[in-house]
Amino acid sequence: MREVASPGQPGQFVVIPATAADEVDRFPPYAPFAAPYATVAIIGVACVQVALVAVWMLLAMVQRGAIFTPRAFRWVDTVIGSSAVATLLALGVTGHLALAEIPTPDDDNMAVISALAAALASVGMGAAFVMLIVIMRGLLRKATDLETEIAEVV
Repeated sequence: MREVASPGQPGQFVVIPATAADEVDRFPPYAPFAAPYATVAIIGVACVQVALVAVWMLLAMVQRGAIFTPRAFRWVDTVIGSSAVATLLALGVTGHLALAEIPTPDDDNMAVISALAAALASVGMGAAFVMLIVIMRGLLRKATDLETEIAEVV
């Protein structure tokens, strides 16, 4: 059994490397890929966590009625940035899976093909999400400008 995360330590710093080590124990040829892929996975989880915190802050701003302020754009930009980084990480993994010779326990390469399909789907979903949030940011900008204009008139 691997060590358990302490209360102040995010779980991905323990769970992901432990899972990678278990995979290497089961199939030793994965050893050269364990550390880089674990690092990418940890950064990807951190990107999701950053985006969730930013969305939480935006929801708090909605509850206070302060969503149409310049502070909201910082949080929206944080969601866009973290999503873009996660999408670029998935793109890098997709490229590596497509070009590298990765051994598989079975000789049919279905594990690599499945991982490649999942990574490619993640790139597509991530790119679509980033574009959607960029559009929503533009709508927030318009709404903020209208709110400011109405406040000046009143």
